[in-house]
Amino acid sequence: MTQTAGPAPARPRRRPPAWAGRNYSLLTAAAVITSLGANGSLIAAAFAVLDAGGDGGDVGLVAAARTLPLVVFLLIGGAVADRLPRHRVMVAANALNCLSQAAFAVLVLAGEPRLWQMMLLTALGGTGQAFFSPAAEGMLMSSVSGEQAGRAFAFFRMATQGAALGGAALGGALVATVGPGWVLAVDAASFAVAGALRAFLDVRHIPPRPPGEGLLADLREGWREFAGRPWLWGIVVQFSITNAVVGAADAVYGPLVARDHLGGAAPWGLALAAFGAGTVGGALLMTRWKPRRLLLAGTLCVFPVALPSAALAVPVPVAVLYVLMFVAGTTVEVFGVSWMTALHQEIPEDKLSRVSAYDWFGSVSLLPLATALAGPAESAFGRAPALWGCAGLVVLVTGLVLLIPDVRGLVRRTARVTASGAPSADAERAVGGLG
Repeated sequence: MTQTAGPAPARPRRRPPAWAGRNYSLLTAAAVITSLGANGSLIAAAFAVLDAGGDGGDVGLVAAARTLPLVVFLLIGGAVADRLPRHRVMVAANALNCLSQAAFAVLVLAGEPRLWQMMLLTALGGTGQAFFSPAAEGMLMSSVSGEQAGRAFAFFRMATQGAALGGAALGGALVATVGPGWVLAVDAASFAVAGALRAFLDVRHIPPRPPGEGLLADLREGWREFAGRPWLWGIVVQFSITNAVVGAADAVYGPLVARDHLGGAAPWGLALAAFGAGTVGGALLMTRWKPRRLLLAGTLCVFPVALPSAALAVPVPVAVLYVLMFVAGTTVEVFGVSWMTALHQEIPEDKLSRVSAYDWFGSVSLLPLATALAGPAESAFGRAPALWGCAGLVVLVTGLVLLIPDVRGLVRRTARVTASGAPSADAERAVGGLG
């Protein structure tokens, strides 16, 4: 007698990891959407200027118009984000970015946008970014807890870096096929979708902040938190210089070396893509590796960032450059995840956005100056010596940061510092692998 088979047992539903809660998932999805749009829009904005009859100098002016308000308003944005509900600050900033990019798209699609109009709208976008970035970083750090925070940050960065890489490639293709105006319109739509997602963030877990003494008092309190930690301000100073010289090498010297020695724009674009792919690989690595000495491991991984500038100074064959760019992207992402984990662990929740604002301020403040001085430096010293100087400065400032005892000694803990500034009960138990 044959027996009929019963229904197959239901496969257990795979649950997301404990650290991937509702807020974290919303933040990651929104960040991926805006990364796709924003990295395409950077290419679209440059070509919109060129299509309107501008030259390289005009492209630089539009880029500077975005950076200037970003530098000016970052610290205020951090204080506001620690005073108001962070998700509301993020949504308001997304709305401003959406409207400014939509207006930019309309001008381009209508034909013959003027330079001052493009600069004004780009400046509005930079203002929105100045308020958004500290709020977003504080919100992300408050959305995860426990010893899996490093893995959560690694997955977040892997997702956004992958989206940035795809957004740049897709944006370039769309600019070539449908024109920059439509790419700017897509970016505006991405801000609208991301803002809608961020409106659903749950902030009930964040304790209400008592009334303060005003914006200036909040800024002073944030400065005390920043200046009182040598590891914090030391690394911010390190990266203000590192970002500046690497940015100058990538924006100014890289295209020139590619034109003269590597075969033109296409190989240089592939080199930048290799760096982006390396950042995705580095984030993937950090989902598994949890160095015990966070800042020591991260800072040691900054030294390879000097390799691409040195390679351009030689210059090496393009295949070697691809490998070195990938290595630099991988190692700098190891630092990035370690850095976020250290901030999450050490900075009280109610000061996260203000400290993040000082971090962002240091990261971008010297970049316009370095980019502006790159041309005169080449004229004065030559291109190869200027590139060796960029590589040497990265090595020098990274070596100096290692002299700070807290950079060498800060260890991973299972819990973050509470709002009072004291570790929670189990915070002293170190976790993770080799430091």
